[in-house]
Amino acid sequence: MRIDVITIFPGLIEAFRGTSLLGAAVRGGIVEMAVHDLREFTKDRHRTVDDTPYGGGPGMVMRPEPLVEAIEALAGPKGESRRARVLLLSPQGRRFEQQRAQELAHEEHLVLVCGRYEGVDQRVVEIAVDEEVSIGDYVLAGGELPALVLIEAVTRLLPGVMGNPESADSESFQTGILEGPQYTRPAAYRGIEVPAVLRSGDHQAIARWRAEQARDITERRRPDLVRPAGREDER
Repeated sequence: MRIDVITIFPGLIEAFRGTSLLGAAVRGGIVEMAVHDLREFTKDRHRTVDDTPYGGGPGMVMRPEPLVEAIEALAGPKGESRRARVLLLSPQGRRFEQQRAQELAHEEHLVLVCGRYEGVDQRVVEIAVDEEVSIGDYVLAGGELPALVLIEAVTRLLPGVMGNPESADSESFQTGILEGPQYTRPAAYRGIEVPAVLRSGDHQAIARWRAEQARDITERRRPDLVRPAGREDER
């Protein structure tokens, strides 16, 4: 997979590119990732990327010219001949969830656009963006952190990125519910012992226990994941 990130703060993305699973994936040739400074696509001597909004209001809006040119340089014009899927990280976007991460893991080339200030000129969305993505119902200063969240969630699903490919199969949201509790050595710590079933060697019993725990923790903490809509009062 190739990932291109457009941002006015390339250092935020570049620091992340070399760390943890993503860093190993880049070094191993599984992921090719490039970071592009939006100011390199400006044409004025001040390298301007924003301006005041038409109609008045607080803050600044990112100008369309450098963003559209940057996107088209990396992905081509919007349409059938486009070389990549272009995602704008935006509070107005579709909420990013595990299922979407799985879908995006099948893409060969992603271009991620990091907005800033009060947002981007709407013409950027209409002319050059394929999809808007939000990581949650809250507002951040820009799209860089959401872009990193998306990159981590997607790339860890690529074949060869995780040491044990089965690791992702039982994680939270992968099967629609939360993952149950995990334990490691020592067997006892400050009076709390690891459940005996996990030390029993009985793999069927362990699998049943983990399924029960996952169901229980999901019921208690995220009942919306297991109950039909409109029936939150049922237990």
